[in-house]
Amino acid sequence: MTPPITSNNFIPAARIALADPTLQEAFTTGLRGVRANRLAAMNAFGAAHREALRQQGAAAKRHALSRLPELLEQAETRFRENGAEVLWAVDGAQAGQYVLEIAARHGVRLVVKSKSMLTEEIGLNHMMEQAGIETLETDLGEYIVQIEGGTPSHIVAPIMHKTKDSVRDLLIEKLDMPTTDVAEEMTKFVRGVLRPGFINADMGISGGNFVIAETGTVCLVTNEGNGRLSTGAPKVHIALVGIEKIVATLEDYAALVQLLARSSTGQQVSVYMQLINGPRRADEPDGPEHVYVIFVDNGRSQIYQTPYAEALACLRCGACLNNCPVYQSVGGHAYGSVYPGPIGSVLTPLLNGIENAAPLPYASSLCGQCKEVCPVDIDLPRMLLDLRRDLSARGKDGRVWALGLKGWALLMASPALYRIGGKLAALATRLLPIRSLPGPLSGWTAHRVMPRFAAKSFREQWNDRQKEARDAR
Repeated sequence: MTPPITSNNFIPAARIALADPTLQEAFTTGLRGVRANRLAAMNAFGAAHREALRQQGAAAKRHALSRLPELLEQAETRFRENGAEVLWAVDGAQAGQYVLEIAARHGVRLVVKSKSMLTEEIGLNHMMEQAGIETLETDLGEYIVQIEGGTPSHIVAPIMHKTKDSVRDLLIEKLDMPTTDVAEEMTKFVRGVLRPGFINADMGISGGNFVIAETGTVCLVTNEGNGRLSTGAPKVHIALVGIEKIVATLEDYAALVQLLARSSTGQQVSVYMQLINGPRRADEPDGPEHVYVIFVDNGRSQIYQTPYAEALACLRCGACLNNCPVYQSVGGHAYGSVYPGPIGSVLTPLLNGIENAAPLPYASSLCGQCKEVCPVDIDLPRMLLDLRRDLSARGKDGRVWALGLKGWALLMASPALYRIGGKLAALATRLLPIRSLPGPLSGWTAHRVMPRFAAKSFREQWNDRQKEARDAR
């Protein structure tokens, strides 16, 4: 079952988040360090090197998107040559059905999972639970989310919304962990809980950060080692990857994996990088006996045919989230879908229907930071504006907003009305103590002091100064 989309509740959810002191503390503390580390890693060899690498990565992703059908077919051929089985899923339901069929074929009862946003997107864990298959998240953050019964709040750091104290209390409550405030001791305790899962699992499931077409390779990038254990220890490995994860060559991967590490966690390179071609060969001592690669569409091909296709170049690094003033204030859950922040405000309406996520294109100050920090230079501000245009064209703005824009356009198109409006505003704000504006405009003054309009407009002051200059001559 696909997770419910509640993005139309963004505004009330954001208000709740803003009033939550624990969430505010968690995001203030967590994001400060992430931004600093990213900045240092991206600029380690100077601004010129940073921008050259960024544009190299952008070119690699756009080249792959321009040849997407061809590269997907090439990858399928190479995977089959490597001994892997390839399946194609139109949507999340079909992808889940493939997984359940494979599990039944191999008598699977316990599954270990490496971190995967795609499996979150399609609600795979719920499908497995409904089928009576135990599924264990092995990424530390994802595991904490799982035992809490919640959902991730960040693409890279699933428990960005939680403080260390709240994690400690949860582990004590759910797992009877001995009381400790030391993060390393908490991690060691969870490692001990997870280790039997790796040993006893019948199947491992992963996503894929990249898929190299020329070699037929699924590439995983992790920092905890759980990805290697999830995919190498069980006899069966399933990799679920979005069709947009394809890259053409190993050289393209080499550039992109550097960008991913630097932009997401501020590392020069991630701790673990796996390149998985297929099942183990006869002369190899370990590895899975069966490897399945499931390419998942789930709305991506529809985006591919629109002016928003550039959004498919996303590396899922989370940099746009970490630097977005809106995300920093309200966190990830307010967005009501798997993908929060600026990229989520674009992807969610495109994947789930703009009518189901109407507030998200407006969940942005349009400061441009998301494009500035994107490792592959995706123009998110432009797409957010275009989505607003699409909403307006569908009449989703609301009657009051539409009338307000018509009135504004009329005022701005007439110099006479503009001058009269300015005079009236200046007079009103000087004679009356206006503390709040009426109707829909009250949202602006609810958080700001209403300023006085200048007695004279800029044009009038300019003309006065020009006259004084002429008189002086």
